[in-house]
Amino acid sequence: MRIARFSIDGNVAFGAVEGESPPGSTDGLVLDIIKGIPFADFELSGTKVPLSKVRLLPPVLPNKVVAFGRNYAEHAKEMGGEVPDAPFAFFKPSTSVIGSGDDIAYPSFTEELHHEAELAVVIGRMCREVPRERVKDVILGYTCANDVTARDVQRREKQWARAKGFDSSCPLGPWVETDLDPSDLTIQCTVNGRQRQLGRTSEMIHSIEDLIVNITEAMTLLPGDVILTGTPAGVGPLSDGDEVAVTIEGIGTLTNKVVKRG
Repeated sequence: MRIARFSIDGNVAFGAVEGESPPGSTDGLVLDIIKGIPFADFELSGTKVPLSKVRLLPPVLPNKVVAFGRNYAEHAKEMGGEVPDAPFAFFKPSTSVIGSGDDIAYPSFTEELHHEAELAVVIGRMCREVPRERVKDVILGYTCANDVTARDVQRREKQWARAKGFDSSCPLGPWVETDLDPSDLTIQCTVNGRQRQLGRTSEMIHSIEDLIVNITEAMTLLPGDVILTGTPAGVGPLSDGDEVAVTIEGIGTLTNKVVKRG
């Protein structure tokens, strides 16, 4: 099931996305509005609206976004760093999250903004110290993410809070896909229609199970929390006016425009 969060006539709701459409288009897609929230038992209302008539919102509002760095060997190499022996985590605040179609605001404190296409895991239930064999039980589904990074700030400041945590630095969407095997999916990033990144989730150094076991040893994850699983090689610059799109096989396409922060 594809679960979207959206607004219509000033109201916010979740809906199940039905139908098929060409890549990058919402033509033919409709939303069956959900009674309740997707983190508990819910029913489909049978009330349907065309997806083209609503505004897509971030598919979840996470309490926290836990991101893992250097989880693809070729990306670690292009960044001039070694592959970590254990998962390497950092955080992006909830205020960094935007949805598909929202603008990425180019911060005034950087001159080197980069895209990083990633598979995101959405947590479906409160969990701590999750054993490997139970990881699938705590996952609601998967969505596309862009770990937008102020690369010059990242190099200069070492601590990544500003470089990766600024407002609009975590686009998520367009929806959550709940029925998906994430082990070998194509991840692609394009800028203005030109391919920049192309990889597969099977190239991850540490698996999704590794990442969730690792982070839940330290902290509790809440429903709606998001895990970013790392980016393949090919990260690169974004400029004012660029349109950046992250496409993941079996999920869809997350599209955002870059604009100078006003």
